[in-house]
Parts: sequence; structure tokens; C-alpha cells
Amino acid sequence: MSLQVGARGRAQCVVTEENTAAAVGSGLLPVFATPQMIALMENAAVNAVQAGLNEGEGTVGTHLDVSHDAATPVGMKVWAEAELTAVDGRKLTFAVTAFDDAGPIGKGVHQRFVIQNEKFLAKAQAKKGAD
Repeated sequence: MSLQVGARGRAQCVVTEENTAAAVGSGLLPVFATPQMIALMENAAVNAVQAGLNEGEGTVGTHLDVSHDAATPVGMKVWAEAELTAVDGRKLTFAVTAFDDAGPIGKGVHQRFVIQNEKFLAKAQAKKGAD
């Protein structure tokens, strides 16, 4: 693993009926849904570090502290940017910001942990056998 503070990632999409608050159940209006903004922020963070991980490693989101500050209507492009601000062993901390063409729409802090993909999946699958 060779991750450097300052690594940046980006993810984008267009607001469609399918990713509105009304469609995903996080509200009743046809505007970009907060859970979709969060997913975009997480995707940007993944994009910031994936190339610096060893084969068989991945990251999982463990904490989000974000605000969704402005609504975005259907048809507008939205994007998120993530910057790796701290590496503490396997714990990664990112500053995340989301935008539309009119400006910032959300911001916050996101944490992820570096995991061994196979080990992580095996542990998750083992829960099915638990009582």
C-alpha cells in the first residue's frame, strides 16, 4: 500500500428521476437525493486511493459526517471530489465536497478502512451461519 496524503479522486453523474429523493425514499421531491450524494462522495474517495492499494486490497466506508446544503434538479450534472487528508495505519480520512454547475451542494468528512477483500467477504458471509 502506498497512499499519500493529498491524493484526489472524483466521481460524477447526472441527476435523473431514478436518483431523486422521491425515487429513493429519502424525501418527496424530484431533486438529487442525499443518499445518492453520499454514494458519489464515497465513490470519489475510492477513486482517490484504489490505484495505491496492493492487489487484493480494497476499502470500505466506515464513517460519514456530511451536510447536504443545496438542492439539484433533474437534468443537472453533479460531481464529488475527495482528498485524502490522513492515513493512520489502515484508517483513511477524506475531505469530501459535492458540486453542481451552480456551486457546492454538500461537504464533510469521510473515513474508510483498507481491507483484504477475500478475508472481508469471508467474514461477512460467515454471518449467515450465525444464530
